[in-house]
Amino acid sequence: MEYEVNDIVETKKQHPCGSKQWKIKRVGIDFKLECLGCGHEIMIDRQKAMKMIKKKIN
Repeated sequence: MEYEVNDIVETKKQHPCGSKQWKIKRVGIDFKLECLGCGHEIMIDRQKAMKMIKKKIN
């Protein structure tokens, strides 16, 4: 599946704040994701991101 900047995705596991929804801020070798529950941002490599993302919301 192709992901673009500003896509909202749902992960398999929830963030400690309780949210499962993340906004993609950067796409490339690494993904930069922002939690929509608390605003926490993470950088994660592409393979890990593809495993943790369950579906694209919009």
